[in-house]
Amino acid sequence: MTYPELRDKVVLITGGTKGIGRGIAERFEADGSRIVVCSRTPVDDLPSSWTYHSVDLRNGEDAWKLIDDVVAEFGRIDVLVNNAGGSPPADSTTSSPRFTERIVALNLFSAIYCAQRANFHMKQGDGGVIVNIGSVVALRPAPTTAAYGAAKAGLLNYTNTVAQEWAPKVRVNMVTSGLVYTSQAHVHYGDADNVARIESTIPMGRMAIPNDIANACAYLASDAAAYLAGANIVLHGGGDRPAYLGAD
Repeated sequence: MTYPELRDKVVLITGGTKGIGRGIAERFEADGSRIVVCSRTPVDDLPSSWTYHSVDLRNGEDAWKLIDDVVAEFGRIDVLVNNAGGSPPADSTTSSPRFTERIVALNLFSAIYCAQRANFHMKQGDGGVIVNIGSVVALRPAPTTAAYGAAKAGLLNYTNTVAQEWAPKVRVNMVTSGLVYTSQAHVHYGDADNVARIESTIPMGRMAIPNDIANACAYLASDAAAYLAGANIVLHGGGDRPAYLGAD
């Protein structure tokens, strides 16, 4: 399904150069939106129609400047998708304070900074939509990703809170993803045989793909979701199977 009302909308996707973020950008482009993406590391394989910014969103002043620059160039910002994030595995006992600070800054503070400034500009104009990308680790234990899970849990609460504060002119919602198969899936999930074993535990029989997440984002930005604020769409293929089902 496409959403004609998204045509010519100015859409910023943080972390939109690869993986889930790139899938989200491609989905909005298919609806005719004007695409802006950002990342810390410059890339050279983006469509010529996209606008790219290199920025470290963990720095609040730089995050605010990014939003200001988008508005200066296009005259407005209609949709913000806070997708930037991630974390390598880390032992919860020995991970350094510096590591924890950077993970929380990337997965929580960067989204807060961007949302704050986007809301400021959206309220000066015709309003807008903010979609935060979460993770199921915010909803259940996930060993080796404690800081990441805590940050995403904080982002969920932030989403619920500002959705009340900023409505009705600015709608804020969340898409919480489970396991997602991207071009880098082998780094996280191993070889094809291991991926198959993982997928066999998911009720839907497969991991999500970026387009699954992207479709939810487009829906939340569309008029079809005009009454959704503070919602959390959980895309995990049915969730984790109860441990007792695998017990002898």
